[in-house]
Amino acid sequence: MTERAGATAPSQAIKLDASRIKIEILAGLTVALALVPEAVAFAFVAGVNPLVGLYAAFFVGLITACIGGRPGMISGATGALAVVMVSLVAQHGVEYLFATVVLMGILQIGVGVLRWGKFIRMVPHPVMLGFVNGLAIVIFLAQLGQFKVPDGAGGLTWMTGSQLYLMLGLVALTMAVVWFLPRLTTSFPAPLAGILVVSALVLGFNLDTRSVGDLASIAGGLPEFHIPMVPLTFETLQIILPYAVILAAIGLIESLLTLNLVADLTNTKGGASRECLAQGTSNIVTGFFGGMGGWAMIGQSMINVKSGARTRIAGIAAALFLLSFIVVASPLIERIPVAALIGVMFMVVIGTFAWTSLKIMHRIPVIDALVMVVVTCVTVYADLAVAVVVGVIISALAYAWNAASRISARIGTSKEGWKVYRLSGPLFFGSATGFADLFDPQSDPEDVVVDFIDSRVVDHSGLEAIDALASKYEASGKRLHLRHLSPDCQKLLAKAGNLVEVSVLEDPDYEIAVDYGDTFEQPAKPA
Repeated sequence: MTERAGATAPSQAIKLDASRIKIEILAGLTVALALVPEAVAFAFVAGVNPLVGLYAAFFVGLITACIGGRPGMISGATGALAVVMVSLVAQHGVEYLFATVVLMGILQIGVGVLRWGKFIRMVPHPVMLGFVNGLAIVIFLAQLGQFKVPDGAGGLTWMTGSQLYLMLGLVALTMAVVWFLPRLTTSFPAPLAGILVVSALVLGFNLDTRSVGDLASIAGGLPEFHIPMVPLTFETLQIILPYAVILAAIGLIESLLTLNLVADLTNTKGGASRECLAQGTSNIVTGFFGGMGGWAMIGQSMINVKSGARTRIAGIAAALFLLSFIVVASPLIERIPVAALIGVMFMVVIGTFAWTSLKIMHRIPVIDALVMVVVTCVTVYADLAVAVVVGVIISALAYAWNAASRISARIGTSKEGWKVYRLSGPLFFGSATGFADLFDPQSDPEDVVVDFIDSRVVDHSGLEAIDALASKYEASGKRLHLRHLSPDCQKLLAKAGNLVEVSVLEDPDYEIAVDYGDTFEQPAKPA
């Protein structure tokens, strides 16, 4: 994502005047309207009452907006959660869903307390690009389901004829309003304007098109405290723990990646550990109030940011608007045409997809391009957590392969007449074989020096490689001297104890300035 319109510098405070508050509240209203059909749809996917999804969107959205790590980010019930939960609900009932959501929240708080959220920094940029591209495609595909209608036989079929053309026309009109209004004025959120214009057109001309009320009734009362009615036994824990672990991982990965994306769009910083704590707290509360849980939603977060929101007010307003829809305004909200909401989400897809990734595909390393494509595809056909893990693994293996090829040595002679191998590059599991190929124990003199001044032992495989090399020289009646091992490398040797034995360990104080009078003639590289 390269668009930074309306970005706010990290040190620039947001002035909460009447104009800013208006923008925040209108952005919150827009987000709340966009949350309704998705929360209902995800509840259907999970096989629960629509109110279970709406209550989740309210509690998760409200709590994360108040205490989350990134002002402007929107959280709510998500499709990935619904897909994972559907089998649990089908086999054990909705009460087990609530218990799982509570346990998921506890696990997420644990991650926040341990500050493991910082590991999201290890996600490479190509994985981030694949993530946003994959989610853009997922959001797009999710909207296509609204173009299906009952076929009379218990199934669904695609719209045809005038019904389809009207739907497409209204979607196009919404997209046009969202596209052109910011070019005229930025004082009113374009997505909300699109929804209002299309809704007025449909209601004014009494057009026959699908509305939110055709999906389900969203009328209900205030959520009530409810302890999940499940046996407090080890058997229950065995049932819900696998689901809770999977959902906690998916939720945190998607939330933290969305946090980074929103922070990049607004040129601000977010708190990963704080977001973990907020997500966990919101899910615990949601589970005790009859909600299906949730986490950050990239689509609604993009709507919020594009509408100009930069503070927590918009997220809080969105949650309160959503609750008011449920309690008092359901007859009005149910008349909003689905086409208007689809149009808004299509514009989110266009704004979310990293189009620059297509332009740079042929300019970046092949492995980075492969990672982007793989993460995008896995996000679409599996889920985000799997996609990110796969992308990180591929990137890590590529790095290990490249690093393994960088180990080399310059060969010289010390003032004592000893042969010196001055290493360059890391010694770890990937380069251990190349390290061994640098040496010639049979032909080398009685004393051989391995100088690590430009190298570093990274792991136990590196220690084993040193030990194996020392054994070869010892078998040939020769001595191996190690010089300039860094303090952390010496700690590895000390920790290994008798597992690794070398002939002589020199320069234990890491005295780099010591001049041994070595002279070097030619480089040596792995065979």
